[in-house]
Amino acid sequence: MDESPKRFDRIVAILIQLQSRRIIKAQDLADRFDVSLRTIYRDIRTLEASGVPICSEAGVGYSLMEGYRLPPVMFTREEAASFIAAEKLMQKFSDKEMGRHYESAAFKLKAVLRSADKDWLSNIESSVMMQPGSSLFQESASNALALLFRGIADKKQVDLHYQAFDADNVTQRFIEPVGVFHDHDNWYVFAFCHLRKDYRQFRTDRIHSIRNTDEAFSREHQLLESYLKDDREKVPTTRVRIRVDMKIKKYLDFEKKYHGFVEECVKGDQVEMTFLCRSLDEGFPRWYLTFGDYARIIEPESLKQKVVDLMTKIQSKIQTDHQ
Repeated sequence: MDESPKRFDRIVAILIQLQSRRIIKAQDLADRFDVSLRTIYRDIRTLEASGVPICSEAGVGYSLMEGYRLPPVMFTREEAASFIAAEKLMQKFSDKEMGRHYESAAFKLKAVLRSADKDWLSNIESSVMMQPGSSLFQESASNALALLFRGIADKKQVDLHYQAFDADNVTQRFIEPVGVFHDHDNWYVFAFCHLRKDYRQFRTDRIHSIRNTDEAFSREHQLLESYLKDDREKVPTTRVRIRVDMKIKKYLDFEKKYHGFVEECVKGDQVEMTFLCRSLDEGFPRWYLTFGDYARIIEPESLKQKVVDLMTKIQSKIQTDHQ
């Protein structure tokens, strides 16, 4: 099989990658294109031989010489169509400022398309929509995501007025944002909080106001993933095993990940599901009640009792209301 076209595409993609980031490591390129480091080294030498000014530093990575730019990039119809889906997602899942920036970028994207491709894209754009969901931001902090991104990039502290879930009052927090992540249909910022003198998570829909400051970070922070991994490992879990009828399994697939799902296996006409549960007192028993007539608990015994206690409370309230 002739690998030349495939290699050509990879080399062009590497060049685009080099222009999109200040420095990129050879290992990152190898991982992205699923090739060996030796292949990446050979591709880099090919680019250098063709006149592309690439700077390299051992242990750091590759970068393009300052001032070098590629000619305007052309997109295929399919590539441009992927931006339409992304634009719709941005309108729903980001704040107003980020949405405006993406809309501006999308206009520039469409400007480089051929007329026929613009018409083709327009047909798709008018047929894609995202249904509105719950608000991810307070109206008074509608640009929260954009300002958090700015704080992370500039390594400057951010001033929040924040109301925790179980708090009656709003408190002022000066934070050093490490990163943002989306989980359970909400945006969170993980940051060092100067008020608490420790790392905390803040949900964006609980931010009442936000502003960037000129105050630099007071410390060096690790990558976001390392903190989230540590948090997950610190939270105690309980092993839970249940068996559910095969016919309702598909209805549980979406929510099971929120309850510490680990694995499942078929047992006759049932599916045995294993979880490492962090919320055995409230979350899991209440979820189990929604499908409990098609399931049974294998372990632990304490979960059975918690479900029975909830059912007893529900029965008592219903009887009281009836009387």
